[in-house]
Amino acid sequence: MKQFLRTFMCDENGAVTVDWVVLAAAVVGLAAAIVTAMQANALSLTGSIASYLAGWAF
Repeated sequence: MKQFLRTFMCDENGAVTVDWVVLAAAVVGLAAAIVTAMQANALSLTGSIASYLAGWAF
């Protein structure tokens, strides 16, 4: 039993998978934050452009 516990504690199989899952989650979270920030600024910019073009009524 002691040998089994020692081998189990030293086994690192699957550790790389956990690293990749954490890295992928961080990338997805960062992308979501960037999209949210860009969306708010894009909506503000389109509103400004629309009001500017409204002054140019033909």
